[in-house]
Parts: sequence; structure tokens; C-alpha cells
Amino acid sequence: MQAPFIAVAQEGELKPGQMKRVELGGKRLLLCNAEGEYFCVDEMCSHEDYSLYFGCIKGRSIKCSLHGSYFNLATGQPENEPADCPIRTYPVKIEGGQVWVNPD
Repeated sequence: MQAPFIAVAQEGELKPGQMKRVELGGKRLLLCNAEGEYFCVDEMCSHEDYSLYFGCIKGRSIKCSLHGSYFNLATGQPENEPADCPIRTYPVKIEGGQVWVNPD
């Protein structure tokens, strides 16, 4: 059985380049608007367990402000060192004017 999607924001709540912390099922996630498209990833950097919320979105990537690693928001893959492990991504859909995330 597939886990349900959970509404986490209104569709226009985040402008491009903005992000929002979301906690679902005990997981700390970030909802990100990158160039008008929504993505959801783990909040913590895989390199030093530092919050990506303090970083910035550039294109379709998010930057960790602690060591400068970028992660692809669609795949979670690190794009440069020092990070070498991906962050987890979560399915996102827009429906009924709301942004929905599947946290499983």
C-alpha cells in the first residue's frame, strides 16, 4: 500500500528560490521552489548533518552554507565536494491549489 501524500503548503506560498521547513512523520524536510517547480528533500546535509535551510537555492540545486556543497533537488545527488553522499528526495505533486508531499 502506497503512503498518502500530505498537504504541506499552498501552491503560491513559496516564490522561486524560497524554501520551507516541514516535519512529517518525524522527518525534517525542506520544501523548495526552484525556478517555479517544487521539490522536497531531507533538511540535513549528508556531509556534516547541517541544516540546508541556511543555504540557498541556485537553479535546481540547493547549497549547504557550511561547506559549500550543492545537491541536485530532483535527484538528491551531490554536485561537488566535500559531500559525496546524496540526500533523500520525496515525491511532490500539486493538486487543488496545494503542494502535497509523500514522506515515505
